[in-house]
Amino acid sequence: MRKIITLFFLFIVLFYGCQKEKPDLYTLGIFWFTDAPTLNDVRRGVQAALEDNGLFDKANIRLDLRNAKGSIPEAQKIARELVVDEVDMIIVFSTPCLQAVLHATRTIPIVFSSVANPFLPGLLSDDDHLSNVTGVSSRGPIKESLRFIKEVLPDVKTIGTLWTPSELNSEYYLKLAREGAEELNLEIKAVSIASANEILLSAQVLINDKIDAIYQISDNTINASFEVIGRVAEENAIPLFGGFPPHTLNGACAAMGWDFYAMGYKAGQIALQVKNGTSPNDIPIQYMTEIKLHLNLEAARKQGIVFVDDIIERADEIVNQDKSNVFNFE
Repeated sequence: MRKIITLFFLFIVLFYGCQKEKPDLYTLGIFWFTDAPTLNDVRRGVQAALEDNGLFDKANIRLDLRNAKGSIPEAQKIARELVVDEVDMIIVFSTPCLQAVLHATRTIPIVFSSVANPFLPGLLSDDDHLSNVTGVSSRGPIKESLRFIKEVLPDVKTIGTLWTPSELNSEYYLKLAREGAEELNLEIKAVSIASANEILLSAQVLINDKIDAIYQISDNTINASFEVIGRVAEENAIPLFGGFPPHTLNGACAAMGWDFYAMGYKAGQIALQVKNGTSPNDIPIQYMTEIKLHLNLEAARKQGIVFVDDIIERADEIVNQDKSNVFNFE
């Protein structure tokens, strides 16, 4: 009996000894605001960058993936939980998530992506930012998009858009749109929404305001339900231009902007630098530079738009009628 007890205690000592020797996996807390296509593309890009460099979830790193499901209180809760869990790094997509995590920690390294203006939530400047924060800004080519709309519709005067006041990024994009419109002698008519449930009614309000076209600025709430605006534009034969390229998959006749997968990949490469010992303070905030133009010819036809050959030739992607075929011109 004594021999059995001795062997048992020996087993316990060896078991816990082995457990102690096993190193904890480096943990990245990754969270995003909602299931908008842009944020899903960014997340895939980040994970691809990690895997391309030999880092795999549950093998040699641990990914703690969280979705705030469009709720600012939930984003704040997730940020606090990640700090309590003492993750090694936090990667956030969207302005509300960056806001939440900046309130939760000033010590854990933070890498952001898909944030239109990272300085609004409390950063300082490109080179003089918070010492634990860096990432990739998604500030879109607003003025270029408005110039493109005027190229397609030379007589356009009034452009409508929806925006979400609770999102700093949405307010920022609306400001940029108004500044760009003023330079082009255009008028921006904006209708605010409090939630995705108001998109349909607010889009109809825009139509009734006798606008010439819709240019939908990008924000998280609207991106997740963009197809609602697409249906309204089709039913009323109003030209609809998107704030980022995949909007053409949900009813926009054209859209200019960034490749969000590439944006996520860039953020993943920054995360690798941080994991390997580089301080976020030594990594300047980065920006996207290659503007993509996507067209949807069937949506254009329903909205009364005919693109000239020059525009079609400039397109990076053209969505076919059934939205399943995409022609690449790269």
